[in-house]
Amino acid sequence: MHCPFCGTHDTKVTDSRLVAEGDQVRRRRQCVACGERFTTYETAELVMPRVIKGDGSRESFDEQKLRAGMLRALEKRPVSAESIEAAVQRIRQTLRARGEREIHARDIGEEVMHALKRLDQVAYIRFASVYRRFQDIDEFRAEIDRLAQEPSFRPDEPRD
Repeated sequence: MHCPFCGTHDTKVTDSRLVAEGDQVRRRRQCVACGERFTTYETAELVMPRVIKGDGSRESFDEQKLRAGMLRALEKRPVSAESIEAAVQRIRQTLRARGEREIHARDIGEEVMHALKRLDQVAYIRFASVYRRFQDIDEFRAEIDRLAQEPSFRPDEPRD
């Protein structure tokens, strides 16, 4: 680390502490040449994979787009903002944990559907109807029947 005062590249760490709930390291440093002290902060740079769209084009992962799609499906549903944010963060972590440089948009859609299924079944059906391009009432009925047949589906189950 170079000294911001004299530019020398020789500095020493005098103190290190975890801050920001353990997501950051605060380091007190001292320049060996001029003796000035300064503080640096370290955070992990976690790069999200690029998204491969249906038409083959690529774009940067957009968390706002992910959140907006989920909020649209969850509109006027009894799901807390905290639950939604937790779901968005779980999806981000899942995508990042894959370790891939690129990911297909359909894989992100599947992750969103999985998260919505856990949050609210009505929102799940709303999202699925657009995502899977339902053409008629029979496709809605088939998806609702599939949802009802799943052993994890219990209407009286508390939401997370």
